[in-house]
Amino acid sequence: MLASCKPLPRAFFNRDPRKVARALLGKLVVRKTWRGVLAGRIVETEAYLGVNDAAAHSAAGKTARNFVLFGPPGIAYVYFIYGNHYCLNVSCLPDGTAGGVLFRALEPVEGIKQMAAARGIDPATDADLANPSFLKKLTSGPGRLAEALGVTRERDNEKRFFSPRSDLQIVDDGYSVRRIAVTPRIGIVKSADEPLRYFITGNAFVSGPKV
Repeated sequence: MLASCKPLPRAFFNRDPRKVARALLGKLVVRKTWRGVLAGRIVETEAYLGVNDAAAHSAAGKTARNFVLFGPPGIAYVYFIYGNHYCLNVSCLPDGTAGGVLFRALEPVEGIKQMAAARGIDPATDADLANPSFLKKLTSGPGRLAEALGVTRERDNEKRFFSPRSDLQIVDDGYSVRRIAVTPRIGIVKSADEPLRYFITGNAFVSGPKV
């Protein structure tokens, strides 16, 4: 089924990060590897609005670290945080205007055994591979999902999510999202009250508070 799904077009990302963050819910992040395809459904995102958003990396202006956010839309922006994990984002808005969306949680869909191995978590039984409590350990949280997909800055920063040739894509398999909840972003101090966190209501894989 995934083989027939084409990457979202670049134009999808060429708009306000708030609109992109909402629209990404239900889409799939796909990693292609020599061992097989890994895929997770996007269930939680956060929007970062650019130079006027104190919580955004771009608030400091364009740097060697954050230049992707100021570039064309649809590009992977990967950064290392707390000295122990990576976070995966996508750039939004036209070239020269900073903006982006952070992927906070995925629901594992394909390549679950490979994701578990990447996370260093061995299922006790085959039944664990379908157990939500086990699966949540794989991709619920920005650091976990990046590790499960093998995302690093060296490997993936500047990857084109929209390119058919990319090994890291965002695709639409026709999944329908019924309800979306909006709350303040979490895990930050600056601009912490901004309602810029989006998630699929009732989804078990959301990483933070569900209200």
